[in-house]
Amino acid sequence: MGVVADQIQDLKDREEKMLQMGGEKAVEKQKSKPGKMTARERMDCLFDPGTFREIDMFVTHRCVNFGMEKVEIPSDGVVTGHGMVDGRPVFSFAQDFTSRAGSLGEMHAKKICKVMDMALKAGVPFVGMNDSGGARIQEGVDALSGYGQIFYRNSVASGVIPQISAIMGPTAGGAVYSPAMTDYIFMVKNTSYMFITGPEVIKSVTGEEITFEDLGGAMTHNEKSGVAHFACESDEDAINQIKRLLAYLPSNNMEDPPVVATGDDPKRTDPALNEIIPDSPNQPYDMKDVIRSIVDNGEFFEPHELFSANIIVGLARLNGRSIGIIANQPKVLGGCLDIDASDKATRFIRFCDAFNIPMLTIADVPGYLPGSNQEWGGIIRHGAKLLWCYSEATVPKLLLVTRKDYGGSYLAMCSKDLGADMAFAWPTAQIAVMGAAGAANIIHRKEIKGADDPAEKRKEKIEEYNALFSNPYCAASRGYIDAVIEPSKTRPRLIDALEVMCGKRELRPPKKHGNIPM
Repeated sequence: MGVVADQIQDLKDREEKMLQMGGEKAVEKQKSKPGKMTARERMDCLFDPGTFREIDMFVTHRCVNFGMEKVEIPSDGVVTGHGMVDGRPVFSFAQDFTSRAGSLGEMHAKKICKVMDMALKAGVPFVGMNDSGGARIQEGVDALSGYGQIFYRNSVASGVIPQISAIMGPTAGGAVYSPAMTDYIFMVKNTSYMFITGPEVIKSVTGEEITFEDLGGAMTHNEKSGVAHFACESDEDAINQIKRLLAYLPSNNMEDPPVVATGDDPKRTDPALNEIIPDSPNQPYDMKDVIRSIVDNGEFFEPHELFSANIIVGLARLNGRSIGIIANQPKVLGGCLDIDASDKATRFIRFCDAFNIPMLTIADVPGYLPGSNQEWGGIIRHGAKLLWCYSEATVPKLLLVTRKDYGGSYLAMCSKDLGADMAFAWPTAQIAVMGAAGAANIIHRKEIKGADDPAEKRKEKIEEYNALFSNPYCAASRGYIDAVIEPSKTRPRLIDALEVMCGKRELRPPKKHGNIPM
């Protein structure tokens, strides 16, 4: 065998050693947990077959403290590289828990930073798969610096390329902040968790006893905190959901989302929508039925499904074009806006605007949720975010009012005054400062009080107010609504509006950035 052949064999031997990761025993332990994959299996699952190209396979740590100079960590505990997802380029990293618990040290962080830099230069999405015991304590401040370098890049890349995080194991302490700075977080039920301080520290400081799952599991962060956007059944399910998300998105902020032939007739109508609004204004209906009827093939991809369910956000297509949908949900709290709903919608609206995704807002909202907890929690500040981000957004903005649209919440759900390019209403729409009963009590208080039959007079004045405002025609007469449409014809009308507005250009005054009411 010649010198070159020896060198090639040496390369193959070195590669084989890295591919074994933390060794057979560690790999078996990793795969013994239901739904869990190894780092390299996750990469193979994410990328189209045969397209993954690894970067920095042979990087090693440089720590010599605490006997670390004798410790080998294959690929320094993280696999990095690029490949194709449904034929489109993506960069990614996957932490390898089998190699020193995927702990993050100086070189581990540099590997991640390198592919983040490449993704930003190339203008392609970045996917991080987190499964790590946290900072490599033996490396001290070098490990902390590594986290900081990643955080900085998350900030720089935000709004330029889509950044997606998958939590597929422990993510604690400083490690949680990079995912929190990305656009979407996917967690896996029963095998992943996120928290700043773990159960043992909490118990020692406060005396509270709590499990890992209750403190920071997938359902906790999907239902209670809103930190995570998706709760997945397994690693494979999480990766498949990430692929589905990427299909709606452009590769970067200079591109438009891909247009996909869905086969759904753009002129399709649905007579069922003519009957979907209940006779009683206080009776709920499921707004998701409206959404599925309108969008291509009824397909709706919904982040934050389990968090603040009184508002719905998600991605769909209209005649093959990606669109972001923000809609009140009458089934939950009557569709009222509150602190969490405002935060949930704000983040989604700003994401859509950053990545050139047109927006459809569907309003059926009686107002902001009343109560001291909401006021003391800062509903004014949080609610103002909705006004801010709708006003700030320059992508095409469509509005559909299906039923109630009252007061400040009428403005907050993308009214004409906040920049809706085209506003439509069903004949069942009620656009007013408030509901008829409340309005009559205020406007005609003295008249009702002095009447021979106050109850009858009150009923008369409510009917009078209803005739004036419990319809879309007053708003339409002033140009706040562009067209009152038959519900069954909503899909073709929205598609026509989207097609004509998809070339929208809007300029704003030059500035570094505004000061959003956080």
